[in-house]
Amino acid sequence: MRITALETVHLPDFPSLLFVAVHTDAGLTGYADTCYAPEAVAGYVHGFAAPMLLGHDPRAIELHWRRLYEVIAHTVGKGAELRGLSAIDVCLWDILGQAAGMPVWQLLGGAARDRIRTYNTCGGPHYGRSARGGTGYGTDGAPAGRYEDLVAFMERPGELALDLLEDGLTGMKLWPFDYCAHRPGGWDEWRTFRGMFDPTIRTLGGHRIDAADLDRALEPFRQIRKAAGDRMDIMVEGHGLWSLPAAKQIARALEEFRPAWLEDLIRADDLDALADLRRGTTCPILASEYLATRYEYRPLLEKQAADIVMIDPTWAGGITECKKVCTLAEAYKRPVAMHDCTGPLTLYAGIHLAINATNAVYQESVRAYLRVNYPDLVTELPTVEAGHILAPTGSGLGTALLPDIRTRPGADVRVTRV
Repeated sequence: MRITALETVHLPDFPSLLFVAVHTDAGLTGYADTCYAPEAVAGYVHGFAAPMLLGHDPRAIELHWRRLYEVIAHTVGKGAELRGLSAIDVCLWDILGQAAGMPVWQLLGGAARDRIRTYNTCGGPHYGRSARGGTGYGTDGAPAGRYEDLVAFMERPGELALDLLEDGLTGMKLWPFDYCAHRPGGWDEWRTFRGMFDPTIRTLGGHRIDAADLDRALEPFRQIRKAAGDRMDIMVEGHGLWSLPAAKQIARALEEFRPAWLEDLIRADDLDALADLRRGTTCPILASEYLATRYEYRPLLEKQAADIVMIDPTWAGGITECKKVCTLAEAYKRPVAMHDCTGPLTLYAGIHLAINATNAVYQESVRAYLRVNYPDLVTELPTVEAGHILAPTGSGLGTALLPDIRTRPGADVRVTRV
């Protein structure tokens, strides 16, 4: 079997998402997606990766990963290059699974479980779509529909918690502190903040949080606990926006609500500071989908800077590398959780890893994406039952891009062939 073409597809309705396909002379095609700077990632796929892969056996996955990584590591290629490598790696595992007639989790060593618990990241259908200059809140002009969970957690958090419980979901992630960082002193005016960066405002936020903003941002947690009690796990997302002193203040204030974890209150680019935050709170600390490859996760674990390790398969190095990160975390007695707030193929890659990894505890999902976005993109969706995602049964990833994706209005399709 030989690789005959690398393809990228970019849709205007999903401006941050890039789909990647690897084609073979056996008629098998592997699919993946990755998020942010799609033009740059496409440039890497066609201009750099394609010449190194075309004509080669797609099943030599470890060899391809090492050859691609060694070159981008020499140029500090953590961004678009590594996202491109990650997506290509997922495509190759998809091809291998199809060729073997097995799901990817079977090829990784089999199933440690037949399902993985999931929680709802409370974004709406347009959350994260902003491509240039936006915060990605998804509330800038988008109509609020049945699954506009971001608006719901800001305005009706208790009601949302009960709705999720009725839907079988027992975990929810929210980020009310973001508005304090982006618009200090203006939390109650969040709906007038149309999702676009104002540099003069943003540079003022994140270094401190005043008492009024802190109290207002805690209100969703009060309402969730009042409505749902301990039936609902609450995950807190910080998006790396805060300084260490402000993060400590927020963490202490959240302790009474017993969150499942605090995620990226500060960026994981200073592991000593992150370890300091962990020592200063009783809340579990999770980090971080912003890290990539075992080489960045190893010092996080060595410094005991996190209680739970979050991994994004199409940012951190693909299935090949993320399997190794899971094993590394297990050596440090740390559980792992898989990240997906981006695309359906990233979600599937994470599910396969989580089904296989003995220390996996969660697969992130976005209810609005599963119900609104993903059905319009892929042939199969994961089965969710009672707050768990079941192991995929199809060969490879178990899903593929819909056939009409390439012919949709405005679709940017690029193909590099042998």
